[in-house]
Amino acid sequence: MKVAFPSQLFYKTDDCRYLAYWPKGYRGRKSTLQSRNSLIGEFTENWVFELFKKLIAKNNLFLVRQARIPSLGITSRSPADLVISTSNKKVLKASEVKVIFEVKMSIVWNWQYFEDSNNVVEIGDFRTHQGRPSFTRSDSILKAIGKCISIRVSSFESSKIPIIVIGNAPLSNGFCKKADHLKKVGIIQGFWSLNPFPLNHGNTRKTSPYGGYIRFNNTLELKEHLSNLFSQDLNFFSGMENPETLGEYIEIANSENSHEDKGLRFLDLIRR
Repeated sequence: MKVAFPSQLFYKTDDCRYLAYWPKGYRGRKSTLQSRNSLIGEFTENWVFELFKKLIAKNNLFLVRQARIPSLGITSRSPADLVISTSNKKVLKASEVKVIFEVKMSIVWNWQYFEDSNNVVEIGDFRTHQGRPSFTRSDSILKAIGKCISIRVSSFESSKIPIIVIGNAPLSNGFCKKADHLKKVGIIQGFWSLNPFPLNHGNTRKTSPYGGYIRFNNTLELKEHLSNLFSQDLNFFSGMENPETLGEYIEIANSENSHEDKGLRFLDLIRR
């Protein structure tokens, strides 16, 4: 509200209330607030930027907003929301990137704005309004998945870079299964919610069975998972081969001496 007018942020009901979302059961005239999306995107990306800047302060790393990584197909038309890198510049090489974040956060609770006092009061969590925020929006999730897949299959240079989708609401049961599968196959390393208590009453899922979705309760948990990403030498691989060819690859790779060399040789054969 420091950078936008109330008319850009709140709907006006027939009884002259200014609300962040249309309440459930509302039967009056409705309109659509397109102007709010870019404002929320700018605000939440900056919020995540400031949070992660504190978490990596001692790691000699940099946070870059709206980063471009041409070798991964990440250009000015669709930049990465947030990147942790070894260089502090907008245009990065894939080798300089440590983590790519896509931010899918939004207004979660419903809020009422009082024009006379210029105050905002919370009037209910997302179960009370018609809008679907953050990870509860299927179109938002599918858009994030599509972008992450595009990055992952752009070139082999992306194979060592973790990709995380950041949100601030729970993930539905159906998408938790997808999140786990995407993590298992290496496309996306996690859907992370930074909202410890998205409901006024009741609990929400802490994590999906295989950790594709995680809700963080504090910055210590978040920092531990972030450090774990940095400590792993991850490698994405994919392919579609018949069992005989795969057997040949395994036999060739098995001729190497160490487990690491065997793994690297197998990856090399798959990528060819």
